Amino acid sequence: MSASGSWGHDALGKTEAALIEARRENLAALRAAGLDPFLQTRYPVDATAAELAARYAFLENGAAAEAEGWNLAGRLLSKRTMGKTIFADLEDRTGRLQLYVRRDRVGDDGFAAWQHCERGDVVGVRGTMFRSKMGELTLQVREFAVLAKALAPLPDKWSGLQDVEKRYRQRYVDLIVNPEVRDTMILRSRLIAEMRRFIDGHGFHEVETPTLLHVAGGAAARPFVTHVNALDQLMQLRIATELNLKRLIVGGMERVYEIGRIFRNEGIDTTHNPEFTMLELYAAYWNVDDMRAFNEDLIARLVDVATGGKTVLEYDGTAISFARPFRTVGYLEAIATHSAGRFTRERLLDPVGASGVLEALELPSSPTHGHALDKIFERVVEPHLVDPTFVIDYPVVISPLAKRKADDSELTDRYELFCANMEISNAFTELNDPDDQRARFEAQMRERASGDEEIPEPDWDYVRALEYGMPPTAGIGIGVDRLIMLLTGSRSIRDVLLFPLQRQHG
Repeated sequence: MSASGSWGHDALGKTEAALIEARRENLAALRAAGLDPFLQTRYPVDATAAELAARYAFLENGAAAEAEGWNLAGRLLSKRTMGKTIFADLEDRTGRLQLYVRRDRVGDDGFAAWQHCERGDVVGVRGTMFRSKMGELTLQVREFAVLAKALAPLPDKWSGLQDVEKRYRQRYVDLIVNPEVRDTMILRSRLIAEMRRFIDGHGFHEVETPTLLHVAGGAAARPFVTHVNALDQLMQLRIATELNLKRLIVGGMERVYEIGRIFRNEGIDTTHNPEFTMLELYAAYWNVDDMRAFNEDLIARLVDVATGGKTVLEYDGTAISFARPFRTVGYLEAIATHSAGRFTRERLLDPVGASGVLEALELPSSPTHGHALDKIFERVVEPHLVDPTFVIDYPVVISPLAKRKADDSELTDRYELFCANMEISNAFTELNDPDDQRARFEAQMRERASGDEEIPEPDWDYVRALEYGMPPTAGIGIGVDRLIMLLTGSRSIRDVLLFPLQRQHG
């Protein structure tokens, strides 16, 4: 890059390799001037772009602040040289601020060094604030340091690239040039922190359970398998934290939760990633109704944080109201309603009848009764679940860990919360009868043998734990990534994961 050239001009006439070579020449020039960026170890930052914007909002056009100096640091995202002056935009974690560099302020050597600074470089600057005649709050630079040299050029318009995969693969570049991506990730962090505060405030204790398990249970999913050299054994990555958390309930901890990474060897689409974050929470002496009230309060609180106090959220062009109470519908009743009464309870709870429904819907046959019900519900009901809706009373055949309803042994005290056509949470009164649990595991073994690879192997030690006595308990699992999608208006789960799983780059 020439001494006076700008990134925009340079990018038009040079290949990326030439741009990199030019940046290395500028690095050599800085080093020759005794300004090696990579020898810097710290910078005394005492202000951010947002803080200065708020502090000096009162300045009128053309007015300058008192001679109070501020140090801030960040990345240069533009530079415009005009004779003996330079305008640049610096961005830190809070936003952007315009810089104004004059040769008579920084000296000949300093001004010459600025010619070797480029878009992407990290700099520290000290100066005073003024508002330009055009109304732009600006820091007039008196002193500066180059803190890191960007040897790879940033794309001109990263968001306009057609290679979406590259955005996720090189997330660090995506974060640099697309501040809205960074804002989403920061909001994610805030929401998870608020989730913890809310849960802790209700007397729960956060715990950590193993990721490596001899038997990965607690959900219907195919696990990842790995080899542990120290034990010379195959082990599985967890597909849920449920069974270990309920062991803690047996042990008397009474209120526990974990926000942890879960691994399921499944497909990748807009709402699925093989590695994701799940909140699981268990409360002794609660039932599913207590958990539903807690769930509604938690979601309402997070919506409040995400929207700044509103109860309506925009998602994919649709206004979704989180005014309470949320709607409630029965699982079997919802299928009957949205099939104009064709798919009745009797038909659905009969394995042969459910297979006939699949055929009527022109869906592939399923290896098990439970799998068939899942596919029917997904096709018939989920497209209608836009506003937050509790779907209650799930059949026993798809709820192997949930307690049966006292007045209907074919159904369970279970609900799932749906919103924007996505399942957000799954909760139930926990099955604490060890004999019933053993019988359901045995039934699952038969279904697994029939070809459903997502049915986990039975965890017989969990049955043993129940034999020591687990109090009445309610539990819930919340897909954190899907919830963050909803709260940030993101259409793909990859947009709320810093490092989504990608095919290896060739």
